Amino acid sequence: MRFARGVWRLLVGIKDGLVLLFMLLFFAALFAVLTARPSPAQVREGALLLELDGTVVEERSRIDPFQALIAAEAPVREFEARDLVRAIDAAATDERVTAVVLDLDRFLGGGQVHLQSIGEALDRVRAADKPVLAFATAYYDDSILLASHASEIWMDPLGGAAIAGPGGHQPYFGGLLDRLNINARVYRVGTYKSAVEPFTRSSMSEESRENYTALYGALWEEWQAHVKKARPALQLDTATRDPVAWVRAANGDFGTAAKAAGLVDTLGSRAEFDARVVELVGEDAWSNEPDAYPSTGYDAWLADLGEDTAGGAIGVVTVAGEIVDGDAGPGTAGGTRIADLLDEALDHDLKALVVRVDSPGGSVLASEEIRRAILRHKARGIPVAVSMANVAASGGYWVATPGDRIFAEPETITGSIGIFAVLPTFENLASEWGVGFDGVRTTPLSGQPDIIGGLTPEVDAILQASIEDGYRDFLARVARSRGLTPAEVDRIGQGRVWDGGAARQIGLVDQYGGLDDAMAWAADQAGLADDAWHPVYLGADDEGTYDTLLRQWLLEDDTEARPDVAALFARRERDAAASLAADIERLLTVRGMQALCLECPSAKRPARVPSEGWLTRLARFLGT
Repeated sequence: MRFARGVWRLLVGIKDGLVLLFMLLFFAALFAVLTARPSPAQVREGALLLELDGTVVEERSRIDPFQALIAAEAPVREFEARDLVRAIDAAATDERVTAVVLDLDRFLGGGQVHLQSIGEALDRVRAADKPVLAFATAYYDDSILLASHASEIWMDPLGGAAIAGPGGHQPYFGGLLDRLNINARVYRVGTYKSAVEPFTRSSMSEESRENYTALYGALWEEWQAHVKKARPALQLDTATRDPVAWVRAANGDFGTAAKAAGLVDTLGSRAEFDARVVELVGEDAWSNEPDAYPSTGYDAWLADLGEDTAGGAIGVVTVAGEIVDGDAGPGTAGGTRIADLLDEALDHDLKALVVRVDSPGGSVLASEEIRRAILRHKARGIPVAVSMANVAASGGYWVATPGDRIFAEPETITGSIGIFAVLPTFENLASEWGVGFDGVRTTPLSGQPDIIGGLTPEVDAILQASIEDGYRDFLARVARSRGLTPAEVDRIGQGRVWDGGAARQIGLVDQYGGLDDAMAWAADQAGLADDAWHPVYLGADDEGTYDTLLRQWLLEDDTEARPDVAALFARRERDAAASLAADIERLLTVRGMQALCLECPSAKRPARVPSEGWLTRLARFLGT
């Protein structure tokens, strides 16, 4: 028996050892896959192929593994604008790259400031005598803006082009809420603070119409100016003033119409486009595919570039997306997360700080948390610059107030200095269904807030007073920052939204320029020579390895069909439906005082934050 037990123990020990060995090998292999990055060995002489199958953003969102795996569709791929510019600029001077190819078939767009900066980088490639070729089945505003900087624009003959311009309609729920007997209680300051109008009106107010007519008019003029400069022969008026006549003149053939207007240069299939690239860069000796050309993909090219670490460090903190309380992000500006990044950087030897803002604002508390963290850097005596991207409005401007100098582009949307809150109550609906409310109060606040029975006049007055006090705080911060009086800020405030050109004229912005200009100014103020500094993007190394693997799995398997013009319009309808759902969700999830430009492009989809009860929400609100 002893022998048998000994043999059994030996077998069990061998089994356990093998299990442990296989587990170690499994986790080692998993770690290798998770930490995999594109290899610089993949860089080849030929074309730099930029397959922009997604959106251009300021900061990539982190993929939630659970939501991503159970979602009905793959998450949208995101390209950081600064990385695209860096990749294209490197291609302009690298002898291995003889052409740049833009595949815009599944391009989903980006902000006007981002696209213009990428376009300028493409201009630098062409200035280096290297061709830039673009291909898509269908083009629209954003892809046209990008493709206009190409030396050759190709389009599938069965495709087309459509230019919509900024603006459009949005839903107003005032009449619906009245029919449902839902009382949307609005607390705001600002004649032009129109973020609350969808919940209280059935149409746009005249003040809001005046504001956005001027804003969209300025953005449209900038868009046209950039495209016409890139393509002087373009007949833009033909395609925009009477699009029906334009298409009918081509017998309904969108492709012929686009070429006649100069929106594209050549109508040809993907195979014909590839054959044209082969003429420029040569055939791919490693491939048996017809019309294959040697190319380097975006990820491999970016990995090959590496990072510059020479000289003094200029810290860059990114405030991108809606500003919310807590640790949300990247891609959403969680106030606590960004403040923690800034506080951790206090231990680093930063020579200057640049605050890059691409946000419509959001929570007042979170905006103030970020502002205070920036001030802790400023207290160390280092220069602080603010660089505004597509939008830096409301709370996005709040976090900009500590800056010594504010940079923006003419297309930047900024201002919206105002505060609001919306709180729905259901006392009218309850009464309609025969629900009454009665009881004993010891103070006017007893039993409050009561979203079913309604708020007392005292609570209404307290909430409005809190909003007015928050607005005075906003005015004071802007006044100190810009060297104005609160009364002067109030005249350009009141929730009014400004384009970058107007903002510079009224003193909300110091000068035109992008992120590179802001960093160069900060370095100069810190006493650093042109080649004696490098940027350090705070939080850029926090992307988890599982996030990399999820992107490879989910995004590479995305097989969405190439869109034609009809599909582009269908996508706009889908986006409109998503915006409608977002507006309804926002009505039910507003958290405390909001310094938010709801009409600004990046505000249409509310940030996902943990839900909590109405009593907790209003208790937090009253606590502000």
